[in-house]
Amino acid sequence: MPLDAIFLRAAVAELQEQLVGARIDKVQQPARDQIVLLVRGNKRVLLSANPNQPRIQLTAQTRDNPAQPPMFCMLLRKHLVGARIEALTQDGLERVVTMDLRVTDELGETGRRQLVLEAMGRRANLLLLDAQGRIIDCLRRIALDPGGDRALQPGLFYRLPTPLKKLSLLTQEEEAAALIDEGGEDEALVDRWLVDHVLGISPLVARELAQHAAGTTDVRFGELGGTGRAALKRELETLANALKENTFTPTMLLRDGRPADFTYLPITQYGAETAVETRESFSALLDEFYDLRERQELSARRGKELTHAATVARDRMARKLETLRREYAATRDRDTLRLYGDLITANLYRMERGRASFTAENYYEEGQPPVTIALDPLLTPQQNAAKYYKRYNKAKNAELHLRGQIEKAESERAYLDSVLQELAQSETEQEFAEIRHELQETGYLRRGKEKKELKRAFSPREYRSSGGYRILVGRSNEQNDQLTLKKADKRDVWFHAQKIHGSHVILCTAGAEPDAASLTEAAALAAYFSQARESGKVPVDYTPVKYVKKPAGARPGMVIYETYQTLYVASGEPSGKKE
Repeated sequence: MPLDAIFLRAAVAELQEQLVGARIDKVQQPARDQIVLLVRGNKRVLLSANPNQPRIQLTAQTRDNPAQPPMFCMLLRKHLVGARIEALTQDGLERVVTMDLRVTDELGETGRRQLVLEAMGRRANLLLLDAQGRIIDCLRRIALDPGGDRALQPGLFYRLPTPLKKLSLLTQEEEAAALIDEGGEDEALVDRWLVDHVLGISPLVARELAQHAAGTTDVRFGELGGTGRAALKRELETLANALKENTFTPTMLLRDGRPADFTYLPITQYGAETAVETRESFSALLDEFYDLRERQELSARRGKELTHAATVARDRMARKLETLRREYAATRDRDTLRLYGDLITANLYRMERGRASFTAENYYEEGQPPVTIALDPLLTPQQNAAKYYKRYNKAKNAELHLRGQIEKAESERAYLDSVLQELAQSETEQEFAEIRHELQETGYLRRGKEKKELKRAFSPREYRSSGGYRILVGRSNEQNDQLTLKKADKRDVWFHAQKIHGSHVILCTAGAEPDAASLTEAAALAAYFSQARESGKVPVDYTPVKYVKKPAGARPGMVIYETYQTLYVASGEPSGKKE
């Protein structure tokens, strides 16, 4: 759900207890619309003005920072490093949070600053104000906002957004109840009416209130009756009391084990298909919910160029392969060309120059059926026969050449498919840098003007099995080669999902006999980091590293093995402990 004003109020109340009085030690800007304040007590305060996920929270996630801090980050560092947080407030039930700060300048004089987060969807913004309320700067400068009544530019006095014409449960609970008595139009959906008339309520919560009052989320005002209206007023009263007393619970909604939504009260409208779980804090709730989403967005953004380059190359190779196979199929019919040459030669005495075709008996087949042969009228009969023999010899030689070209094209397409699979599972800047380097080395991506060397000390993913064995998982094709062919002990066990693209997985045994659970956990990792991640049972081949070989001239990540065993494991989140 969008982070509504009531949820924001619950989150701010939680943060007040932990942040008021804390000192800001560092300021970071890991993304264009994200600011992280590192405060005393080893806390990280995330302020996000991302239009799709605006929020304020404590975060346990560490984020990569750009090598060169953005200008807004530098400005915040100048004003806020060393500042003390004196207050954290929300303006009523608007999605605006203000952090009041006491700062000390270079001369030791104290002053005031305000950091304002407007968590308002596509209009989300983050502003730094001086002691008089003037805008020092903001993430998004606006000449005139969409409402046309305020501008956000350095030097201007800051004005709050125009309040929505809705009723606030903080101060207008009775008016809201009276409005329910008056009722909307009979055909008006109750949940839609609540969103339109009551401040801070999201569609999710509005549907839940309708569910509690009438037993369904799709009820209309004309269907409520007196009993239903009374029940709806009680639901609003309960929500208003929880709002005033701040008795909300961080609640996560999960589908298929994955976070699907979040809110501040128990949800019953989805039934058994959605699990409802509580979390220890609103910050932990937001961290869990947005972690997967941010990683997916980061992967899409950073990997877009690489994915495009690999996809274009893969599609080009697929078209080339189709052409080669078509040409190869044509060479398989070359015996017909030789037959035509033989029949023309055998019938030279009957043929005349200038004919476009000639019908002869095919004495190579039983019954000698007639065969019509196309001729070039400009050539003599002998030249037409020579032409067919030449085409036959060309097709004969082409078959061997095309077979080699097809094998090479199939290998290249398989390699590019493996690169796309690695890109789909990459999450960090280092992983994308590794794959970029690989595509440059293999000629699929041009090198940039900068010739900066990639750091090669990039570690594989590392896990620990329940039996205590290290499990290493390659992050790219080049790292797969390094891991399997150079770093692994010959007695270690190598795993790979059968006949599909995936990471190389090494169970480090140092010659010991691994237990069955460790083998299964390593196989599960091989299934998880493969194209079969979303499948059911996945066959995974495993064998000692000494049996894994790399063909001469093969692309990165391509190996062969003949001696192996197979385990069938369930795909999904692996059970091995991550190091």
